[in-house]
Amino acid sequence: MERLELASVIETLLFIVGEPLDTGEIRKVTGTTEMELRDALSVLEEKYAGTSGILLKEFGSMIQLSTNPANARFVEDLLNPVQKKSLSQAALEVLSIIAYRQPVTRGEIEQIRGVKCDYAVMSLKQKGLIAEMGHKDAVGRPVLFGTTDLFLRHFGLSTLDDLPVQENLELLEESEFDPEEAEPLPLLRRAEELEESESEPET
Repeated sequence: MERLELASVIETLLFIVGEPLDTGEIRKVTGTTEMELRDALSVLEEKYAGTSGILLKEFGSMIQLSTNPANARFVEDLLNPVQKKSLSQAALEVLSIIAYRQPVTRGEIEQIRGVKCDYAVMSLKQKGLIAEMGHKDAVGRPVLFGTTDLFLRHFGLSTLDDLPVQENLELLEESEFDPEEAEPLPLLRRAEELEESESEPET
């Protein structure tokens, strides 16, 4: 595998896992030597150097992509108000995927939606609608997410068996799927119905 190609693969693995990844696991997955791995990491170190918003960190045999601490206050300003906000469309889509596919990793959610979901997952965790359910027995042992009892209460469900029929979730896995053209997922429709009922004046 060429140097730049290997660097691209490593970057993808770190992005998907989102957590520290052992270099031994990377070598095993990519079938490369320690020297080849180091050569590829030098490419990423150069790419994520200086004032880049993303940094490549290495501690022991573990490597990870992380945010630049110089930008911490902006991240805090963005995330702190999240508890006061209602669920966004993106958060509801992520919540639907977790509800029907749990336990599921963040990488699997992003594979279905085709976009990053860090902020949505953070929002749902802070609101107590999802929680970490352990780690998947896979490369990097990514965190598994599932819904909570608060999720059931929020949507007026007794158990997960009461979830609406999973009509269109498979559409999210289509590579050419356009969320703006699809019918709302059943859980999204349920959320909209709840919001409408709460906004209706009492008689």
